[in-house]
Amino acid sequence: MASLKDLRNRIASVKATQKITKAMQMVAAAKLRRAQEAAEAARPYSERMGAVLANITQAIGGGGDAPALMTGTGRDDVHLLIVCTAERGLCGGFNSQIARLARDHIRRLLADGKQVKIICVGKKGFDILRRDYSSLILERVDLREVKTLGFANADAIARKVIQLFSQGGFDICTLFYSQFKSVISQIPTAQQIIPAAQASAAAEAGNAGGAVYEYEPEPGEILSDLIPRNIAVQIFRALLENAAGEMGAKMSAMDNATRNAGDMINRLSITYNRQRQAQITKELIEIISGAEAL
Repeated sequence: MASLKDLRNRIASVKATQKITKAMQMVAAAKLRRAQEAAEAARPYSERMGAVLANITQAIGGGGDAPALMTGTGRDDVHLLIVCTAERGLCGGFNSQIARLARDHIRRLLADGKQVKIICVGKKGFDILRRDYSSLILERVDLREVKTLGFANADAIARKVIQLFSQGGFDICTLFYSQFKSVISQIPTAQQIIPAAQASAAAEAGNAGGAVYEYEPEPGEILSDLIPRNIAVQIFRALLENAAGEMGAKMSAMDNATRNAGDMINRLSITYNRQRQAQITKELIEIISGAEAL
């Protein structure tokens, strides 16, 4: 059984941990609002971008003027996975859920005889995936020094992906991230961004009434500029959704940790008081027994 001194030290240690988790919860709560507003503001633009791409795709019908980023290579042998996670932990199962979705996708592709390449955006996803698939990881994008995510960060990633595609490095690119719903709900999501026509197929339903548009210059020229920008926009949205989801998950995890620390302090305090009472009772019995012996 632990001594009274050990119990006092344990209670003091848990109280110090409780102060840390409470402070982290308050910091996450302060950052959550801005991150949530940024993620929600990015959604209409990215969705409308997909709708415009879908409309132009319908206009040209996937003809010869369509860029390869929209039509693809005609094969699906090599798959590139962009796995976006957080740079830091202490946010519950946020990172592991995204990594699990990516890992299941990798297993299915490998079982079908496909070749898989991975780009990890965020340290935690890299740490999880490298245990089993270190040979498949092409690059890890480090954003730890970035205090505020900007479009330039996503655009740099998009340029690397497009360059790899132009070199024949892959046929299909899928983006993995966690879509923010609420503080307690983040949905791991897989979104295909190359070929762009399939990535924007879901947005086609949002096209306003099936209206017919005329394009100047030609649709093929528009797509050559629009599709690379759409890839950067979708990656930027994924980064913003992840930032909001991370803060929400961290806020919830630190709240649970603070509550658990309080419960542990109560249990340790009860044990300490019982042991102290037993020790006092034992000393009193010894004093009384010694007095009677005299």
